[in-house]
Amino acid sequence: MTAPASAPGSQSWSRRRRRGWHPDPQLRVSDAERASVADRLSRHYGEGRLDQAEFDERLDRAMKAKTHGDLSGLLADLPGDEPPARARQQHRSIARILFLGLLILITAAIGEALAHSMFPWLLIVVVLAALWLRFGQRRSHRDPD
Repeated sequence: MTAPASAPGSQSWSRRRRRGWHPDPQLRVSDAERASVADRLSRHYGEGRLDQAEFDERLDRAMKAKTHGDLSGLLADLPGDEPPARARQQHRSIARILFLGLLILITAAIGEALAHSMFPWLLIVVVLAALWLRFGQRRSHRDPD
């Protein structure tokens, strides 16, 4: 199984290629990979690195690309503007760990409050009683037709 490939021309793709890894030019590209190349081309056009004719030609090639070989060269002469895939993966992992820690902290705080205080339990009983009185009374007073 081949590792997921970044789009050609991105910084991570260039680093992998220097290390000896590069996507098989015959492998098909996904819609997301085509869109990623198109987004980067748009940024380079907006920053003045490409003129209108170059941008249109490269964008057309990117949108019609079927394989990695079709995408080769579209971004080769433009600077890479994405952080390496490993850095993005680490940021996602850190965010997940922080979210899980926050969730555990909130759960522990609620558990502590419920265990050492009568107010939350009293509130739960009052709400349940109000719901039972509101909806339980309707069922018992209905007349069967």
